[in-house]
Amino acid sequence: MAKRKVDTENRGFQTRWESEYMFTEVAGKPVCLLCGESVAVLKEYNLRRHYETKHADKNKNMDMEQRLQKAEELKRGLKSRQALFKKAKSQGQAAVKASFILAEEIAKSARPFTEGDFIKNCMIKVCDEVCPEKRQLFLNVSLSRNTIAERVDQLSINLKEQLVKKGKDFIAYSLAVDESTDISDIAQLSIFICGVDSSLSVTEEFLALRPMHGTTTGHDLYEEVLRCVNEMELPWEKLVGLTTDGAPAMCGHRSGLVAKIWEKMQEENATGELTAYHCIIHQEALCGKALKMEHVMSIITRTVNFIRAKGLNHRQFKAFLTELETEHGDLPYHTEVRWLSQGKVLQRCFELREEICLFLDSKGKDTTQLGG
Repeated sequence: MAKRKVDTENRGFQTRWESEYMFTEVAGKPVCLLCGESVAVLKEYNLRRHYETKHADKNKNMDMEQRLQKAEELKRGLKSRQALFKKAKSQGQAAVKASFILAEEIAKSARPFTEGDFIKNCMIKVCDEVCPEKRQLFLNVSLSRNTIAERVDQLSINLKEQLVKKGKDFIAYSLAVDESTDISDIAQLSIFICGVDSSLSVTEEFLALRPMHGTTTGHDLYEEVLRCVNEMELPWEKLVGLTTDGAPAMCGHRSGLVAKIWEKMQEENATGELTAYHCIIHQEALCGKALKMEHVMSIITRTVNFIRAKGLNHRQFKAFLTELETEHGDLPYHTEVRWLSQGKVLQRCFELREEICLFLDSKGKDTTQLGG
């Protein structure tokens, strides 16, 4: 004989049980208004047994009207306690959300994690002036250094999970790989991904930044890219493009990164064709060299050096710009290593060309080339 299931008996809470047994229904379960205990099975026998064994002696002299009145008072008290807990829960969730938002802003601005304590102190001071009754809510927002570090780590994990989820829907994707050295002479391998799903929605994201403390041969680069692709659970047969710079470690026909990835795709029996591009990552740098701007840059460099090389000239030029109330207060230097600075110097000199000519005229310098 099959067991009876409680769900098939269509048991529902009856209003009369509130006054008869001092029970109410909370989230589908019967809860005693007198002691707060819940009964596992919604059955009148269980409610009556609980009431008679634990509370009958205390309420035996009450008539039905008194029972109804007491049941209503207990229900109101229960609802107020639930509302208090819900409010505290919502405030706690808001404090955690605010902590995540501020941690994201700190990470985006590349500021140290200790900035969280400074931001919180500012928030408290503003709160004391604007809404002092909300002070405790601001105090509940945790912005300590360890908390910010943990929040940023959780955000990073969440972003990675979202990208992994998106990657499963890609019908094709391509990678862009670039290797450069930071100021501490550590090689940094940056990997970018561009993928498209069946609805032709394109996703472009920064996939990973991998420090390389040893050698940076084609095999080393391949191992890092391989590890990254496997971590993101990207199928090799959907890889259709690979973009690199022109270094031999990237483009070598035998041991370069492109050759290694092509061998890996053959091992995985990938039927698609891999299209490899190189020397298009730093297009601006290549264009800057091809344009042959020496005849312009020599004049600009000579002018900037005259203004900035000597401290007196530099101070007088900045004071001159301040007096004229210009938008910019100084001229930047240009260096060949940081090729983007060339465009910034040219733009700034063009915007301040009139002021520069006036200043050079006051110093007795020829401004014919600048003024023309």
